[in-house]
Amino acid sequence: MSRRRCIAIPTTTGARCERRTRRRSASPQPSSERSSTVSTDRTPAEGAHPGQPSQELARLAEAVRAIERGEGTAPRAQPPAPPERPAPAERPAPAPEPVRPVALSGEPVEAARQVLGRGGAPEALAEPAVERLGERAGELLAEDPWLVLSLPAVRVDQADGFARTLLGASCRPDDERRGRAVVGWLLERAAEAGHTALEWSVLATALQKQSVADADATLRKAVEDGQLMVFHDEQEGAAPDDEAPVTLLLGLDRYALAEESLADGLVRLLNTFETAATPWEPSEAEAPSPSAAQLILAAAGSGLTAHTGGEAARAEPAALVAAARAAGLRAYAAAHTENGRRRLAELLGADGEQAALTVDGLLSGGEGPGRGADGALELDLLAVLDAPQLDVERAATLVESVPDGARLVLSGDPGVLWSAGPGRVFADLLAAKVCPQVASRTPDPGPIGELVSGIGVGEFAAVEAPEKEVVVVPVRDAGEAVHRTVQLVADSVPRAIGVPAERTQVITPGHGGAAGTRALNAALKERLNPGPGRYAGFDPGDRVVYVPGPGRALPGTVVSAEAAGLRLDCEGGPVVVPREQVATAVRHGWAVTAHQAVGARWPAVVVVLPGDAAATLTRQWVYSAFSRAERHLSVVQGVDQALPRAVAEVPAKDRTTRLRTVLREQTAGG
Repeated sequence: MSRRRCIAIPTTTGARCERRTRRRSASPQPSSERSSTVSTDRTPAEGAHPGQPSQELARLAEAVRAIERGEGTAPRAQPPAPPERPAPAERPAPAPEPVRPVALSGEPVEAARQVLGRGGAPEALAEPAVERLGERAGELLAEDPWLVLSLPAVRVDQADGFARTLLGASCRPDDERRGRAVVGWLLERAAEAGHTALEWSVLATALQKQSVADADATLRKAVEDGQLMVFHDEQEGAAPDDEAPVTLLLGLDRYALAEESLADGLVRLLNTFETAATPWEPSEAEAPSPSAAQLILAAAGSGLTAHTGGEAARAEPAALVAAARAAGLRAYAAAHTENGRRRLAELLGADGEQAALTVDGLLSGGEGPGRGADGALELDLLAVLDAPQLDVERAATLVESVPDGARLVLSGDPGVLWSAGPGRVFADLLAAKVCPQVASRTPDPGPIGELVSGIGVGEFAAVEAPEKEVVVVPVRDAGEAVHRTVQLVADSVPRAIGVPAERTQVITPGHGGAAGTRALNAALKERLNPGPGRYAGFDPGDRVVYVPGPGRALPGTVVSAEAAGLRLDCEGGPVVVPREQVATAVRHGWAVTAHQAVGARWPAVVVVLPGDAAATLTRQWVYSAFSRAERHLSVVQGVDQALPRAVAEVPAKDRTTRLRTVLREQTAGG
């Protein structure tokens, strides 16, 4: 196991990185396993590999060890210094001239629009600028043009051009404002890839690739200014004098504090639960399966339980909730999507419509028990299915809402893709081993279940499919892949399998390319619902995906176009998307990505793997896409041997996170 600590960097400005941790007196038995060293190929800077620790890093490690031993004479810890460089032959460039004030409109959006226009940036960024930077957005952008990097879809080269236009001769590549903005931009891009932190050396390499000459100095300044939080990682068991490998992790406080808060909440549930205080005496004999009985008994004796299994295993948390409700407890189950909620309600039977919720509906108060005077949910037991889809911020919000003394069960399939947002909450909880874990022994049935089970352990083998449950369609190129996909959805599957086109879902790795979602949706619309696309490319009857925010994708159908916007019939109810948001928030939905499909299932699924998708495939992606099918799976593939190779050799794209370590720290030694 490794130990990670938030390091307080002494500076003249007094900036410190403070850790918020509420420790509890009681804790479960700590795990003796060692956590693996964080991989270094998980960063926006592809191919970056950190070097060996410098002497400065070693001194920093010794300083942190001394602080942890409680030695008041510990040396002052300083971030690693950059390598010495020879003095430049030329005189240094003059300091930037101060930005001359320019009269701006008193209206915030208009003021931002003026500055953006003057710098050559799209004026459409004005509203996002005010949302991100506040009412002084125009003034702030004029003073620090690189703040434009904090706005959606802005690249570093575009921000540099914007700064050159506004600052003129005073624009310099070594401007501290530029370095600070690029640091934030890189960490936000890393968060989009799922990381909650990055190694110091990896982030420094990424800064160098963005032409930040003195990357280490830039990072030290970001730490001193409180822009970043820095954490130390060393292998536990190494003596203080050992020259053990040193890893420094850097993260934005937003995600660092979310992981700390989430760990606090999970440990709180473990420590505030009292077995003797509950009247619930579950009956093992009444459970529908041995795995369900094991889950009921585990949840009866712990405030936090982890449960793993495939689609068939969803019946086990449903049985737990049913047993708890029969015993008079306020028990509920929540799924990731409306599709998942509906399937869960069917498993719960008569109580399904009251007890089955979506996570978003539960947190918003639109579904479920509501909140008490203290803001906590009024429940005794909550089972959260599709737990791998919880990102760190939403998970923290959810756990903070569960009251002291209640039971929380996190259940999911560990083989599916992780959350669209940063973190790998469920995987980290399983790895930390701080609570009871129940692994379902209930297999998914049929040829699709057999195929998916094999993929989960790295085997891609043919299965017997007498009723054409699984069909593989080889293709030579992307054009043929699109043609065969349309043929399958519109003709073959309805005729041979009996599943209509509207209940068949196409899944492909990405949006772009000759066989991505855009190309497939264009071809499927032309065949299934042709029309002029008079409202931003949409017509009544079009299948769509509405994305109201990062990590959320609601399937629906276009109903009509109105003055207020595009009216959709989404799962969960009607939605009107404002006119100005349609272009960015609504896509056609006959074909989606695997990330958009996770949490839902359809009677028939067509997975499209064009040749250019070979390099992007992982076992996790294939498992997620194939397991979305209930009755029939067609695989249109042009990747040849890349498919079984990905299943056997490429398990998942790793993420740098801290939750596992924080959980172990908080539960070790009381």
